Amino acid sequence: MERRQVSATGIEVSRIILGCGNFGGVGSAPEFFGRGENDEQAFQLMDAAWELGVTTFDTADAYGGGSSETAIGKWIRRGGHRPEIATKTFNPMGPGEDHGLSRGRMTRQLESSLDRLGVDYVDLYLAHAFDPETPLEETVATFESLQQTGLIRAWGVSNFDAKQLRELLELGRPALVQNSYSLLERGDETDVLELCAEFSVAYLAFGPLAGGLLTGKYRNGQPPPSDSRLALRPQPYEHLLTEETFADVERFLEVSTGRGVSPAALAVAWLLAQPAVTAVVIGPRRVEHLEPAITALDVKLSPADAGALGQLF
Repeated sequence: MERRQVSATGIEVSRIILGCGNFGGVGSAPEFFGRGENDEQAFQLMDAAWELGVTTFDTADAYGGGSSETAIGKWIRRGGHRPEIATKTFNPMGPGEDHGLSRGRMTRQLESSLDRLGVDYVDLYLAHAFDPETPLEETVATFESLQQTGLIRAWGVSNFDAKQLRELLELGRPALVQNSYSLLERGDETDVLELCAEFSVAYLAFGPLAGGLLTGKYRNGQPPPSDSRLALRPQPYEHLLTEETFADVERFLEVSTGRGVSPAALAVAWLLAQPAVTAVVIGPRRVEHLEPAITALDVKLSPADAGALGQLF
């Protein structure tokens, strides 16, 4: 498995990162806590990923209401492996609980994350979203303090737009940005990727398949499978459900067939071919879902190939 360094931190991550948002829930949504993969299913995914060279796991304190971090902690203790861990904070841990990036809350949440994970430090600690209620100066100072104490090795942000990232860069230097980026989600190409390149900030892309739309398993006008991401949490993808999107995806499927590679693998390969992308976060629900991402590592796209794929959308 190829590895990349995160900015100038000395931390290396596998180019494919295991997203653990499905362990014990569906992301941070309280209404789905307890409905994701159970511990045994999570262990199977982590075992398989580790065997394939995926040594970096991405989670968050609120994933599954803490269940995701707890599952990772159990897996570490069971097998003795120590992945590079990226975890995040901002969202409430349950209905009616607090949220945000104040100093007191971040410190408390990190302590609880370390307890659930059963580790002394996390490699990467991220703000899961921008907090308009807390001054950025306070959040940056908290990150830097946590880094100085050795509880985190580096820090970064997730789901920040260009304006928010620009404000942050005036106050401190995050090691990484983790945002949604795919052939269908291209908003970061306007400014965010340029800012990351200018300030030598690593960029991790999540949502490489746009909720499964790039696999071709959805059809225009037809209801999605009941257990699919689009059925469970359609909100992040509703803006993509247009006739134009489905027509673009059909052209993409034709290209993937012509290249003899699955559309999922080709979508991940396109991200890996982007110079600004340090690594890609995938969120498999079954062991077999790992295969396209691993295959993508061997799909070598030239700049011209990648550009032609991008032009399809």
